[in-house]
Amino acid sequence: MANYQALWTVPASPYASMQGALNGIRFAREHQVPFLGTCGGFQHMIIEFARNMMGLYEADHAEENPAASLMLVAPLTCSVSEKTHTFRLTPGSKVATFYGKDEITEQYGICNYGLNPEFAPLLEHAGMRIVGVDENGETRIMELYQHPFFVGTLFQPERSAFNKIVHPLIKAFLQIAMK
Repeated sequence: MANYQALWTVPASPYASMQGALNGIRFAREHQVPFLGTCGGFQHMIIEFARNMMGLYEADHAEENPAASLMLVAPLTCSVSEKTHTFRLTPGSKVATFYGKDEITEQYGICNYGLNPEFAPLLEHAGMRIVGVDENGETRIMELYQHPFFVGTLFQPERSAFNKIVHPLIKAFLQIAMK
């Protein structure tokens, strides 16, 4: 992995190897490698952080382990699949800087799981900031405060390619990876 300049963990969970995905994410976090997690990648990003940075070793995903004792990633209260939403970004966050504005509109693919809101304050206190929320105030974008680029979104910025649009997050991700 030492030769990789960036890591993008995409949708498609459950992954063939959850531990393999978590190992890659941990490597990116610990070695300051640019990381982008979209949909399932976002979900696994917060599990890796909770387990390895916060000592919440039982943190798990409802889709992969519905009987988990610490359900960090839980079913969303309503389906966001194939819908477009408006998000408020935290002013001054890296994500807001990448977009150049504090309100954005994005489209979901198929995403039915997200951060269990009970754990949001713990993650934020540990440095994993909520930097984007939907109209209901639910977490949709997070970033690791002290990392060049460690961003997770529940929506899929890669879908912008269908419209031949260069997405601001993907552009920033690649620019930082090329440094």
